[in-house]
Amino acid sequence: MNRLFFVAATCLFAACTTTEKDKSSTAATAAFSTDGKKVLVYSTADSTDLRLSLNDTLTFADKGQPFENEIMVFVDPGKTFQSYMGVGAALTDASAEVFAKLSKEKQQEFLTAHFDKEKGIGYTIVRTNINSCDFSSDMYTYVQDGDKELKSFNIEHDQKFKIPLIKAAMQAAGGSLNLFASPWSPPAWMKDNNDMLHGGKLKEEFAGSWALYYTKFIKAYEAAGIPVWGISIQNEPMAKQIWESCIYTAEEEKNFLVKHLGPTMEKEGLNDKKIIMWDHNRDLIYQRATTYFNDPEVKKYAWGIGLHWYEDWSGGDQMFDNVRRVHESFPDMPILFTEGCNGPFKMENVYQWKLGERYGRSMINDFNNGMTGFTDWNILLDETGGPNHVKNFCFAPVHADTRTGELIYTNAYYYIGHFSKFIQPGAKRISAAPSRSQLLSTAFQNPDGSIAVVVMNQSDKPTDFMLWINGKAATTKALAHSINTYLIQ
Repeated sequence: MNRLFFVAATCLFAACTTTEKDKSSTAATAAFSTDGKKVLVYSTADSTDLRLSLNDTLTFADKGQPFENEIMVFVDPGKTFQSYMGVGAALTDASAEVFAKLSKEKQQEFLTAHFDKEKGIGYTIVRTNINSCDFSSDMYTYVQDGDKELKSFNIEHDQKFKIPLIKAAMQAAGGSLNLFASPWSPPAWMKDNNDMLHGGKLKEEFAGSWALYYTKFIKAYEAAGIPVWGISIQNEPMAKQIWESCIYTAEEEKNFLVKHLGPTMEKEGLNDKKIIMWDHNRDLIYQRATTYFNDPEVKKYAWGIGLHWYEDWSGGDQMFDNVRRVHESFPDMPILFTEGCNGPFKMENVYQWKLGERYGRSMINDFNNGMTGFTDWNILLDETGGPNHVKNFCFAPVHADTRTGELIYTNAYYYIGHFSKFIQPGAKRISAAPSRSQLLSTAFQNPDGSIAVVVMNQSDKPTDFMLWINGKAATTKALAHSINTYLIQ
């Protein structure tokens, strides 16, 4: 990890507590000048020792019309789009239990690596679970069975592992994080299948109690010293799983928000908390968005829409264009990536390069299609890909081998860091257009005026190219299977 803890570029990471619901803009801003600018090149590449490493420093030279045989990444700071909220991960029961098994030295290393803005990769968003999820060692809720009035509500379960980890992460991040919380299932007695697992639906007679449940959770966490930025209504509301799950059609989710959750949040003085719709895959995201956001009653309460990346479960490809269609149709509704991971877990595959490349490909495409922020799934798992009470084991960017006490940083950690470390909350996405298909790119202009351009080479061959801005270009190379951040300042 010593190679990670280099001194960061001098840009400051601005604090972010909300995301603007601003429409994309193509109005030209003041022309960006490359005069006197340097380009710091940070690289992570397969079959090398480069991991978020400062690899080169470039300068710009005159370059007019490029030729077809010259490979370019065209960057246009004059065209700005959505604001950037940040990047982070989920602090689940599993992550917290594994973290508690680490030595104090390894705990500090882990926290610094993820939340320190200079020595680490500067996460600003965290997610956690309301009630148990598959990545919990046990099934639990916060109330006694049948307690419709929620008089028994308490978060004692979370005080042992989860809350201490969240507080430690907040401290490592400089005192604050944007935390949102998601339920996987209401208590079994609130559901028509009397089971927290295997889908089922919320009984209408308990809709009011369930709406109040979210507010009890928020207030209990805030009383424990953890500010809550927002909630999602239901994790994966169209998936009947062997673990905690609950089904809502789009109409059912909309009606629960409008009739119960939204008014209850307002009544309890929590109307400043953000409410995320959907929280599931890209495949159905457009249908869900139109059902929600064509209804003005929904827009009174909903902040935006969340997405996952598992729609390729059926054997197809990830459907990035569906994100763009939502952003085009509802540009005032933010899009937040709320979960993604690789799996199934096999320890012998922990260093496979494709683990990180999936993150890079997804993040670049979704940012270019209007996404405002990205939240990974479990921030930390053990050497089994768990713990997980239904044995749904998967990869995390970092694993702890609890037998040896060592931390294993997969290349996914570094791929994510190429975004989270160099793009500041409040940045605006700008245009970035590669001239060859092996290169993927996105770019942001930070509040301090610096520009971060992320370029991923997904091919087997190194690619020489030029970073081109307003008739000036800097010559560089993207190594085979690499991701690079070009920080222009």
